[in-house]
Amino acid sequence: MPEADATQTSQCFQLKGANVSLTALELHFFEEDAFEETLRDKIRQAPGFFRDIPLVVSLEKYEGPTAELDFFKLIGICRRHNIHVVAVRGGDEDQRRLARNAALALLPATAQREPRAPEPAEEAVEEAAPTTPDPAPTAAGPAPAAARLITQPVRSGQQVYAPEGDLIILAPVQAGAEVLAAGNIHVYGPLRGRALAGVHGLSEARVFCQSLEAELVSIAGHYKISEDLQEQGWKQAVQLQLKDDLLVVTPLDK
Repeated sequence: MPEADATQTSQCFQLKGANVSLTALELHFFEEDAFEETLRDKIRQAPGFFRDIPLVVSLEKYEGPTAELDFFKLIGICRRHNIHVVAVRGGDEDQRRLARNAALALLPATAQREPRAPEPAEEAVEEAAPTTPDPAPTAAGPAPAAARLITQPVRSGQQVYAPEGDLIILAPVQAGAEVLAAGNIHVYGPLRGRALAGVHGLSEARVFCQSLEAELVSIAGHYKISEDLQEQGWKQAVQLQLKDDLLVVTPLDK
C-alpha cells in the first residue's frame, strides 16, 4: 500500500461531538481569600464530588470590578484543591479577553427564554374575522420530543443523555453513573448516581425516583449533594422540583 494511502486510513485522531456535563461556578465578585474560604466550605460538604472535576466560571451575574478579576489567581486556588477551571461563560469583552489570556475556553452566555407576547396584528385579524364555521382542526405545532427509554441498569461510569425530552429508566442507576435530560427524569428503581434534569435551563423539570440514594441531583443548574438529600426523603419514593430557586424533595405518596 502506498504511504499516502496508509496515512489516510490510519489517522492519529478523530474529532467527534460529545455531550459532557460540567459544573458552573457562578461568580458574583472575586476576592482571593474569600473565594478560597468559600471553596473550602463547599469541598468539605462533598470531597469526592469536587475532586478532579472540570469547572466553568459563569460571569453572567458578576458584579465586581473587572480589574479585580484575576483568572490566574482563581485558577491557582482551584488547582490547589484538585479542581480544573476549563472555561468562562458570558462576560463582557474585557472579561473574556482576560479569560483568553489565561488560556481558558470561551462559552456563550446562557440564552434567556422569555414568553412570546401576542402580536397586535394577529389580534386585529381575529376581531375582524366573520362568524363562519370553524375549519377542521389542524396540527397545533411540532410534536413534543419523544422520551428516551432505558430498560437496563445504568452502571458506574456510564452516562445516559436525553438531549430533547424526558428520560425514563426502568432499572437502577448505580453509584458513579450519570443521567441527564432536557426534560424530566424518571427512575423506576434506586437512584444512586447523579441525575441532572432540565440541563438546557428548563426550571419546570422534575426528577422522580423509587428510592432516593443519589450522589447529586440537579435541576436547571440548581443542585443538592448526597449530604443535603439525606435530610429528607432518603431511600424513599420522591419527586424533586424547583420552588423559588430551591430544590425541594416531596414524597410521591403526597
